[in-house]
Amino acid sequence: MGIRERLSGNEASAIAMKQINPDVVAAFPITPSTEIPQYFSSFVSNGKVDTEFVAVESEHSAMSACIGAEAAGSRAMTATSSNGLAYMWEMVHIASSSRLPIVMPLVNRAISGPLNIHNDHSDAMGIRDAGWIMLFSENNQEAYDNLIMAHRIAEHKDVMLPLTVCQDGFITSHSIENIELIEDEKVKEFVGQYHPEHYLLNSKEPIAVGPMDLQAYLFEHKYAEHQAMKNAKKVILEVAKEFEKMTGRSYGLFEEYKLDDCDVAIVCMNSTAGTTKVVVDELREKGIKAGLLKLRVFRPFPQEEIAKALSKVKAVAVLDKAESLSSCGGPLFTEVTSAMYVNNLNVPTAGYIYGIGGRDTTTKDISSVYEDLLEVVKTGKINNPYRYLGVKGVKNNGI
Repeated sequence: MGIRERLSGNEASAIAMKQINPDVVAAFPITPSTEIPQYFSSFVSNGKVDTEFVAVESEHSAMSACIGAEAAGSRAMTATSSNGLAYMWEMVHIASSSRLPIVMPLVNRAISGPLNIHNDHSDAMGIRDAGWIMLFSENNQEAYDNLIMAHRIAEHKDVMLPLTVCQDGFITSHSIENIELIEDEKVKEFVGQYHPEHYLLNSKEPIAVGPMDLQAYLFEHKYAEHQAMKNAKKVILEVAKEFEKMTGRSYGLFEEYKLDDCDVAIVCMNSTAGTTKVVVDELREKGIKAGLLKLRVFRPFPQEEIAKALSKVKAVAVLDKAESLSSCGGPLFTEVTSAMYVNNLNVPTAGYIYGIGGRDTTTKDISSVYEDLLEVVKTGKINNPYRYLGVKGVKNNGI
């Protein structure tokens, strides 16, 4: 039996880290992720874990310390948000290119500037091409569960890549929800111990980590990272099946909510999925066949599976809580439309930028998107695929 609790997303993440009991945690505080290492440091002080907690002077140093620890053969974790992640940027790439399976809760917050401490996905989208596995979490339960699965995925011999677990700053990180925790001993058994094949402190195999890598080899090493990311998709599903056997909670690459027979569908990530589910239920009561595809795994991007899931839908809206400033849609929109194109799927699709800087996104806003989609189905036309939701002074979602 699981343990019933009421926790914020940050508390849930910290408890997952306590149950994992990593060898090293290096962290620097930044809103809204500060509570995660703060709670965890209390577990260290109280002797509930035997982790070496390193209080560093910057986020760049936090990731650097994790890289050193992992390279030495230890299991390492950190947590951050927004500008803290931006400060790590150099080391984030070094972690993945060195094939070090660091795990990092990322509490999503707008990247400055101007300064904003509230939620959007601009921080996560800033590292989408950095070689990290990226899992997104609708609620506190998913943030906790994703962290429990994270090391099993990242440390798999066919993967060996760092992994970040995203959740929405303040919306889930500071909101208290009912949650079911797993017993400590079950988590310990599920996660297992970390025994890397190659590590610096192995006296029987002297190696270098992060050496100079010029024209003769860098291309091949990047291709190897690509193959590892492809392998991660299968591993994610295998670990999820084992997790379901232990908890009864099922996870895939994405969740299909009333998608099998729908005419109009929204694709989104993180907490907005909960709001969208409410609207889907309301529309279903009115006889409107609305559905939702909630993406859980953004890296590796499950392009074939997404195209198949959307193949029978008549019109699709992709919601992006990040502005790529490309003039041709947000990052999730461009990924989804690319997936549809290469899989020969021609479904009218519009992208919506929404929620920037923590702007509230209500059921009324989501309903307006479905209304737009119903009009597309009716007319067969999309006048403007690049749209904005909830911008002051912009009418009709920028259509």
